[in-house]
Order: sequence, then structure tokens, then C-alpha cells
Amino acid sequence: MSGQASQPPDTPALRALAAMDLVFEIKVAPPAESVAEAARLRGIPVNALLKTLVVRRGEDDYLFVLVPGDRAIDWPKLRAHVGARRMTLPDAAEAKAATGYERGTITPFGASHAWPVIADRGIIETSIVSLGGGAHGVSVTLSADDLIAALDAEVADVTKPAEVR
Repeated sequence: MSGQASQPPDTPALRALAAMDLVFEIKVAPPAESVAEAARLRGIPVNALLKTLVVRRGEDDYLFVLVPGDRAIDWPKLRAHVGARRMTLPDAAEAKAATGYERGTITPFGASHAWPVIADRGIIETSIVSLGGGAHGVSVTLSADDLIAALDAEVADVTKPAEVR
């Protein structure tokens, strides 16, 4: 573990990861003002920092989308991929009810419901990725291949370039 914490934080995500046969590193960092700063604090390139977005595709029907830090969801691509005419981002309260996590801490690991996971294909272009660890300032870094396998994630082209700040 790196960062200032003397012992690892305790989150459902970290407990779920610990129960899996995965090699991962916990990092604790101060809040970041941007994706670029978050990547710098984690010691990774921006494209290796993953944003986990929970997306509503119907009533009580969600999915997780893993998006590289330098990309954004391409809604027409995502809708076409999952065969949905309408998809939206839930508000903060609905996202917490669907995942068990507050916005800004959402991760598929240890979520209160195992929603399907779609990983943007850009993830396979990097060997190591970092995503939220279930609490503000907590992240985990692991192999992109291990992440995809552990989550049984479907890899698909569902993003477009984003302005990184």
C-alpha cells in the first residue's frame, strides 16, 4: 500500500478484492481536482485511470461502464452495443441505492448488486489500470487482464476521446 495511511482502509471493494485470487495494490491519496491530477497522484498515465460509471438502462436495471480517464461514454455506441434506446446516468441517491457506493467512490468490486460490467476496449491497450477502491481517496491498481477476468467484463468500443483537465 502506498500513501499516508498506516493501515489499509476497510471498504466492501477491498474486502471483495482480498477474497479473490488477484494481485493488486491499494493506494490512498488526497482528493484530486482533475482526472490528470488523480492519475499523477496514483503514478499512472491518464488512460490507465478508470472511471466507473453506473448507467441506468431500465427500471431497476443498471450496468457498470469502465471508462479510461482520457475518454467519455459515447452514448450512441453504448446504446447500440446493449440494444437500448434510452440510457441515463442516475442521480447520486439512485446510484448509491443501485451500487451501495457514493458517487465518486463507485466500483464494481463489492457493490451491493453485481450488475453487468462493460469495459471500454481502450482498457486492453494498457497493462496496468487503477480504479476506485470504494472510498474517497482510495484506489486499487491491478492488471487490466485480471480486472476484466475478475469482473467477467464485456470488452467493447463504447467511448470517445474526452478533454482531459
